[in-house]
Amino acid sequence: MEWQDEGIVIGVRRLGERDVILEAMTREHGRHLGVVKGGRSRRMQPALQAGNSCDLVWRARIDEQLGQFAVEPTRLRAASVMGSSAALYAISTLGALLRLLPERDPHPALYDTLVIVLNALDQPSLIAPLMVRFELALLGELGFGLDLVECAATGTNDELIYVSPKSGRAVSAAAGEPYKDRLLALPAFLKQGNAEFPDAHAIAQGLALTGYFLERHLFGPRGVPVPEARLAFVALFPSDRP
Repeated sequence: MEWQDEGIVIGVRRLGERDVILEAMTREHGRHLGVVKGGRSRRMQPALQAGNSCDLVWRARIDEQLGQFAVEPTRLRAASVMGSSAALYAISTLGALLRLLPERDPHPALYDTLVIVLNALDQPSLIAPLMVRFELALLGELGFGLDLVECAATGTNDELIYVSPKSGRAVSAAAGEPYKDRLLALPAFLKQGNAEFPDAHAIAQGLALTGYFLERHLFGPRGVPVPEARLAFVALFPSDRP
């Protein structure tokens, strides 16, 4: 068995004195593991840092085996983000979120979104809104997508400012007024066709929105705590309003 694919390093685990087990998110083969011979060498260690892009060749005698990776790095990001707490927390959070995906289950659209986020890690103003969009995409890929296009009560797309915590659907200002204390905020930058750049308050709302549904549908049912890296990432973007 053999295949070639592009991938993103999620993490590595030590295997003996010289080798590692590489965990990578690949475009066409999903989250995949394999042994990298000599992965602990000085030559390979810089390439196997989380967030790096690489070309991968996976080989095994049969498909069910762990197999081996041959790795050719294509974009090394670790050095460029070492001075950014937001970028480092984002990389760790992305890894934790990707581990929620079933192993070897392809998600090419999510992979493409992941690459967009990683390519923007050296642009501080883009990190948080792109992380929110990645988390929305992940929820959608796992069957828990939010419907933010029209009001759950009226079917219109006017003045959508809330999200129902039960249905994950948008709610308009008028329809949600009697229940506003029980609804989640829908920041403007997540509305369809809205090109508004989010301020600190909108970013905080977006992270709270995706965080609620991640906990409800993914972390909670699995008995998995919210990753410390995500909590630290969220703390970097407090709302600028009471």
